[in-house]
Amino acid sequence: MDLVAIANSPVGHLVPISGMDPWRGELYEHQAFVPAALPRDLGELRLSDETWSAVVGAAGALAKLDQAGRQVPNPELVRRPTLRREAQSTSALEGTYAAFTDVLEADLDVRVTRSAEVREVLNYVKAAEIAFNWIEDRPLTLGLLGELQGLLVRDTAGELSDAGGVRDRQVVVGQQRGPITEARFIPPPPGNLLDEGVQAWLSWVNSTSEMPEVVRAALAHYQFETLHPFSDGNGRLGRLIVVLQLMQYGVLHYPLLIVSPWFETRRRDYQDQLLAVSETGDFDPWVRFFAEGLRAQAEETVRRIVALLDYQEELRTMIRDQNIRGVRAKLMEDIIGQPIVAVTWAQHHYGVSYQTANEAVARLVRDGILKEMTGRSYARLFMADRVLTVVED
Repeated sequence: MDLVAIANSPVGHLVPISGMDPWRGELYEHQAFVPAALPRDLGELRLSDETWSAVVGAAGALAKLDQAGRQVPNPELVRRPTLRREAQSTSALEGTYAAFTDVLEADLDVRVTRSAEVREVLNYVKAAEIAFNWIEDRPLTLGLLGELQGLLVRDTAGELSDAGGVRDRQVVVGQQRGPITEARFIPPPPGNLLDEGVQAWLSWVNSTSEMPEVVRAALAHYQFETLHPFSDGNGRLGRLIVVLQLMQYGVLHYPLLIVSPWFETRRRDYQDQLLAVSETGDFDPWVRFFAEGLRAQAEETVRRIVALLDYQEELRTMIRDQNIRGVRAKLMEDIIGQPIVAVTWAQHHYGVSYQTANEAVARLVRDGILKEMTGRSYARLFMADRVLTVVED
């Protein structure tokens, strides 16, 4: 952290820290950054015309996404693959890489073991499902955030003794195993300053405001990542909170927005923009960057939804024209939400015999809707590559 650049920050201050570096086994003395409270009045922000244009564009794109979500007969079918795509991408931003097909396969329970990477991605899926159900009629709470963080790090290297609660140790951003003095950024030390900061952040997020929702989400995300309230999982949890905020504020009624892919491809800019706010106190570039990301991802998500529903309608036409019945028809109806299937999964999911499920899957292979993807003669998996192409692109 550049102490000279951040020493005169108008949106926070430095405090001394000291202790034993856990990676190097050396005593250290350094400084950490404590952010000031977020502005509550829009008049405290000086946003450029270009930034306001980006904010308006993001709000419009989010409105179109919400409208598209309301028109989906079964939003769960669309949400399932998009949530897993977000889980994969948000984990990749933190350095955990798992193939999208591996994530989808894991849901089928056809593998005896799962890789550490896949387990971590699926942890996000479980946490997100809990969060989406919670936010329908309740505000964000520290208890919810702790529960979500505990789920995110469960059975991973990040499951430390303080998992599920505000951290009791000093953390750094970047240069995890190097000297603390060389870390890219050092959040507040554990204790009263951090606890008070988190409570103030929650109060700010849950309060009423005339500030546009996109701006509020941008500011809240900066503050959460700067506080870094947990020992691990702050990035993933922070990006999940973006969607939760938009749902809480009534911008989105269904959690169909994928946030992370745009930021993943701009990882360095994303990190630089967050750090620049702390150094300069200028929220304008960050709000513009954030709004551009929301707009792009909302527009992309709408495109994916339309493409998935178009394909589903194509399959429904085929069902009607060919008078298809039974498990084969059900698989075709559900394929946009279940683009990877196993015969045993179909057997149990639809409550039919193995032979019936096998015949239905085999017929969809002959129809070109499914394609065998393992090359095995046992425990085979089949994918709908047209659906995967839409979701992964």
